[in-house]
Amino acid sequence: MLRYVYLAGWLFSSSLLLAQPAPKTSAPKAPAKTTKGPVNLTAPIPFDPTVKVGKLSNGLTYFIRKNTEPKNRAELRLVIRAGSVLENADQQGLAHFMEHMAFNGTKNFPKNELVNFLQSSGVRFGADLNAYTSFDETVYQLPVPTDSVQLFERSFQILEDWAHNALLDSVEIEKERGVILEEARLGRGAPQRMRDKYFPLILNNSRYASRLPIGKDNIISSFRPSLLRDFYRDWYRPDLMAVIAVGDFDEKQVEAMIREKFGRIPKAAPNAKPRPEYGIEPHKDTKVVVVTDPEQPNTIVQVIYKRPEIKERTIADLRDGLQRSLFNAMLGNRIQELTQKANPPFVFGFSNYGGFLGNLDAFSSVTVPKDAASVEVAIRAVLDENDRARRFGFTPTELARAKQELRTGVEQAYRERDKTRSSSLVGQYVQYYLEGSPATGIDFYYQFVSKYLDGIQLSEVNKLAGTFIGNENRAVVIMAPEKDKDKLPSVEQVIRVIDNAGKDLTAYVDQTVNKPLLATSPTAKPVVGEKQVAPIGVTEWTLGNGARVVLKPTDFKNDQILFSGVSYGGTSLYNQTDYMTARFASTLIGQGGTGPFNQIQLGKYLAGKSLSVNPYISEINEGISGSTTPKDLETSLQLLYSYFTQPRKDADVVQGFLSNQKSLLQNQITTPTPQKVFQDTISVTLGQNNPRRQPLAPADLDQINLNRAEQIYRERFANAADFTFFFVGNIDPARLKPLVEKYIGGLPGNATTAKENFRDLGIRIPAGKLGKTVYKGLEPRATVQLVFSGDLSWSPETTTQIDALAEVLEIKLTEKLREEEGGVYTPGVSGSYSKLPAQRYTFRIGFGCAPENVEKLIGKTLDVINEVKQKGAAPKDIDKFKAESRRETEIQLKDNNFWLGYLTNQYFNQDDPTEILREDEQLNRVTVESTRAAANQYLSGQNLIRFVLLPERKQ
Repeated sequence: MLRYVYLAGWLFSSSLLLAQPAPKTSAPKAPAKTTKGPVNLTAPIPFDPTVKVGKLSNGLTYFIRKNTEPKNRAELRLVIRAGSVLENADQQGLAHFMEHMAFNGTKNFPKNELVNFLQSSGVRFGADLNAYTSFDETVYQLPVPTDSVQLFERSFQILEDWAHNALLDSVEIEKERGVILEEARLGRGAPQRMRDKYFPLILNNSRYASRLPIGKDNIISSFRPSLLRDFYRDWYRPDLMAVIAVGDFDEKQVEAMIREKFGRIPKAAPNAKPRPEYGIEPHKDTKVVVVTDPEQPNTIVQVIYKRPEIKERTIADLRDGLQRSLFNAMLGNRIQELTQKANPPFVFGFSNYGGFLGNLDAFSSVTVPKDAASVEVAIRAVLDENDRARRFGFTPTELARAKQELRTGVEQAYRERDKTRSSSLVGQYVQYYLEGSPATGIDFYYQFVSKYLDGIQLSEVNKLAGTFIGNENRAVVIMAPEKDKDKLPSVEQVIRVIDNAGKDLTAYVDQTVNKPLLATSPTAKPVVGEKQVAPIGVTEWTLGNGARVVLKPTDFKNDQILFSGVSYGGTSLYNQTDYMTARFASTLIGQGGTGPFNQIQLGKYLAGKSLSVNPYISEINEGISGSTTPKDLETSLQLLYSYFTQPRKDADVVQGFLSNQKSLLQNQITTPTPQKVFQDTISVTLGQNNPRRQPLAPADLDQINLNRAEQIYRERFANAADFTFFFVGNIDPARLKPLVEKYIGGLPGNATTAKENFRDLGIRIPAGKLGKTVYKGLEPRATVQLVFSGDLSWSPETTTQIDALAEVLEIKLTEKLREEEGGVYTPGVSGSYSKLPAQRYTFRIGFGCAPENVEKLIGKTLDVINEVKQKGAAPKDIDKFKAESRRETEIQLKDNNFWLGYLTNQYFNQDDPTEILREDEQLNRVTVESTRAAANQYLSGQNLIRFVLLPERKQ
């Protein structure tokens, strides 16, 4: 897997930007010893005292931390301070190739035995077992159980094999070439083509611009195996390695295993290559690059002010980091407000200071204009906010809110310190090793914030904008559709807009509302019925207004309560004339805020509180979802009550929102990406061309009526007796009960009226055999999706058999299409099922490949399916599925999110909520014969739709 550290998964996933912090590779100094509390500002930042740090005589560093969440699990990492930037010209792509080969044969795990061994132990390939290669590092990720001594010990053997025992067999190298070329193929398209144009400019022709981790196809397809072995020998060496172990284990035993296994790695030779550090040279001028592409659907602009990297080494540096966090939060809030006004100057925008690449940080401003003609307006708007902060500073009330938000986050992390998962901790130590970034531990950081946050003055934060913004070492990237090329500003115009930003500005006015959320207190309705579901620790309450409440107290998190409410109905109850209005009703009402607060004022009112509450309307249901803490529970219930009873519409804001959405939709229609055309084709075909399965078009938004949207919203949330509410987490039932009686029992509700139901719209995937081929796209890339569907007899046994069939098929297709054929990167198989509105199942099998291989690989896929239909799944693959399922369930049963989703689904489907306790019984029913029967029933081929995306035909 590649990690382009400079990429941002953007609003429309249509462009790749330099907005995310980039790991640096300077080796850290030895950790400073921690103290019981913050010390003087010149003292070094202490390292987490709960972590055992050591260094072997061969130079390898190790980090060990005992952490019992989740129990019987550990997160292991092998970190190599070597990535694509170290490749020679004839090795481009081999750092990433080396990562792949670590899974394709080592001394103790030849060929694919490593993956087979871990899968049989319940570790999923890709989802759990994985790795990534970036410019400056390669990191191997191995989450493993610790309740098996043999498995745990073998896991460290895997890490050691990755470190110095990779076989790099020539035959396996040849087989892997195709897999990596297919991975590269998946990354082709408008973002890659534009990136290739702007990267050299904004990276000032540095080494980073010419060493993308994916490498070059011609090198991948033809390099001599000796070049890969050279890279492995030169850079996979102990003085550039760290082993990190965080989890539920005996620390002394882990340290002994690390010393035994990794102590066997020979010390680097005296004449070993020095590990160079590459940087990006500064430049006086402003580099502007305008790139267009016929498959780029929207315009995106990024203005980058590059500056020397800030290295946090002392307490003073850590305090400065707090200032930057406050600055980012306040400026981010201001820019976000612009999109919540009546006539937004852009669809999306933000400004942020953070890491960049190499030896640089950057202050970056990003904006998505409505269209190409609005580029200058959008740039000016976001840069004006930057300059407003520079000239006038922030207000005391803004700073107070930002401090409270930051403090709340740190306090919550501190309260969860004994319930923090190992996967959330291990990354700190990876980054500490790679770049020396602080890893103090939450105990120290909580004390530090408690001591220093309040002392940060407004004047200190207000100075930062002037420090970040300058006219040197500046770069601008504009990405736009090819059709809009003539509408874009010239380089000279862009520079002029940037230089002239901030004209005629006035100071920001912090508008707040000094009112309570609820003007009058609700009239409580008591609990009139109680039922225990003892096997799973669930209690059901029936309230006087007819609402039902299901609660499951847990101790999985100290500071988390999750909740939801759901009712039958949704947009299915409205005719086609009202459909668009109903579809957007909750979104439009949410744009208005709630009660006395507009959306901006509501955000300020809730500042410093840890909660979220979101109403929604779907096709067959409506509901509300949220999260909170014990401290903010009452506020979250007040907000829930307000969304039910005080919907607020803001015509001006809605007009601006719809205008932005129409612009985006128009861009997608005039310049659709190949994948969008393909997915739209799939959706329309599977929905039998039903009007409710058509792609959204600008004209659809013209059908929306805000007044009618408010009526529909009120109708959907009018009767609490239709709703079942769920609460999971750190709940004290005695404290929750009066709050529920007041804010849920106080909702309008009539238990005597007939409960609403949804309407089955009869939209089904068409029966029979169909084929759709879409010709769209410039790249030699194909996408295949095979869809099997049909009616289902709903039961826990049935759904388990579908899950098993999907998993064993994915295992087999990975072996066949990836490992044997080298024709795909990652084939995917999903089996889904639903009880409502009708009992149905859907199997989807998908992969990307070369256009010339489509028919061959579809044939191979059907061969695999036919083999399972004839013989059933292999016993070893069934065992893998069972092991993975059991391991996953162990974790899920200790997770609040799982329980909220599970209980919501069970009650919504009117299924037995104790079903989860019988999962092992269902797994035991998965056999060779049951998978054979399932394959014949669900993959008969009688209902099969074949979708293929191919490049455009050349005239």
